[in-house]
Amino acid sequence: MQFSTREDIESPIETVFENLSDFDGFERQAIRRGIEVQRDRDLKPPAQGMTWAAKFNLRGKPRDLSLLLAQYERPTAIRFEADSQGLDGTLTLDLMALSKQRTRLSVVLELKPKTLSARLLVQSFRLAKATLSKRFKLKVAEFAKSLESRRRTS
Repeated sequence: MQFSTREDIESPIETVFENLSDFDGFERQAIRRGIEVQRDRDLKPPAQGMTWAAKFNLRGKPRDLSLLLAQYERPTAIRFEADSQGLDGTLTLDLMALSKQRTRLSVVLELKPKTLSARLLVQSFRLAKATLSKRFKLKVAEFAKSLESRRRTS
């Protein structure tokens, strides 16, 4: 199952890439939302091969997630690979400079079930694909707006 969208951001590609690479900030946001996050493999500066372990509750059940930074190509691409109980996921962030001050962000989220219960979960996502796609696009658009406002305030 795949979700994808594109957003144009009024900010230079380098600035957008730096904001997408603010892994410390994303970790703090996750912790504020009650997710336990631990960076297992920390590379300075950020590079391909970084890993995280996360623990959180979803639908009343504890979940474990391992996350790998599989691709990190400055300033055009970041790809994460996630592995959870029964479900694999890939999040791809591609950037393209439209001009000096405008960048296009393309986001693709792909989910692949590995177990029967995960297949049932993904099947329920397929039934609600239109609603979930709309919510996905809305969240990416909100994130893009937050990147623009960060640039204006800094």
